[in-house]
Amino acid sequence: MKHLFIINPAAGSRDRTRDYSTAIHEICHGRDLDYRIEVSSAPGECTRIAREAAKTGEEYRIYACGGDGTLNEVVAGAAGFPNAAVTVFSGGSGNDFVKLFNEPQAFFDLERLLDAEEAEFDLIRCNGDLSMNICSVGLDARIGTDVASYKRLPLLHGMRAYVASTVVNVIRGVSEHYVIEVNGETIDGEQTMVCVCNGRFYGGGFNPVPTADPADGLLDVLVVTKVSRLKVAQVVGKYKDGKYADFPDLIRHFRTDRIRIRCDKPTAINLDGELRTDTDIDIRVADEKIRFFYPKGLTWKIVEPALSRV
Repeated sequence: MKHLFIINPAAGSRDRTRDYSTAIHEICHGRDLDYRIEVSSAPGECTRIAREAAKTGEEYRIYACGGDGTLNEVVAGAAGFPNAAVTVFSGGSGNDFVKLFNEPQAFFDLERLLDAEEAEFDLIRCNGDLSMNICSVGLDARIGTDVASYKRLPLLHGMRAYVASTVVNVIRGVSEHYVIEVNGETIDGEQTMVCVCNGRFYGGGFNPVPTADPADGLLDVLVVTKVSRLKVAQVVGKYKDGKYADFPDLIRHFRTDRIRIRCDKPTAINLDGELRTDTDIDIRVADEKIRFFYPKGLTWKIVEPALSRV
């Protein structure tokens, strides 16, 4: 088996190429592994490197060295190739996808990543793009894709950057007119946002659907109708903590394999932090799957509480 480490120097708050390289050489050399390191030089480069490795047909484990954006690029390159498995060697600012596991900090430990288990995960296809974690449309997408610019400002890291982006985007405008087709129903009206979940966490701590399962063949969709500016903070607070059921008149939950959204004008689409815009948005469970490996002993599955016996 070959091990390919793809380092993204732009991930996180600083370039960690040297830190990554030192740890990789020390640990992989000590285990006498067949490995190599590639450093991306431009957006999309991680995808190209991962795809070229996967296309060889050789058995590869590919490590996305960075955060969620890096992981998403690497996944886009390896998706659909049964000989390639992917993980993230965490080092970005969010690292949200791996928060669905019971011990996300383990993804910072290369020794543990080398002793791994695997699962086959679903992917989201949004028009021509793939996403592993979250795809959102509307206010939420504008907030999520603006976060990166706020993270560069002093004292605005993690959730603070998300809050700052939320305030600015709420002032710009809360809702847009969408026609949404999901599970045989058409919803035509002003909507604040639509969030499509394969994973569970994004935005530095938002967990809108705590039961989302990336291996169940379905997407968890939250449709948030028009909300007044005065009520946004209250609704977003509940939404952030997965308590959407507290607002049944404002937030609807669907489980589906496809949703289509049509807009009057180009609207923001957030694909794991990457911005797209379109007027006709087709989101579905992708035909491609991804082999994802993770430190041995971890789990992402929801453990149902045992029923007490009388």
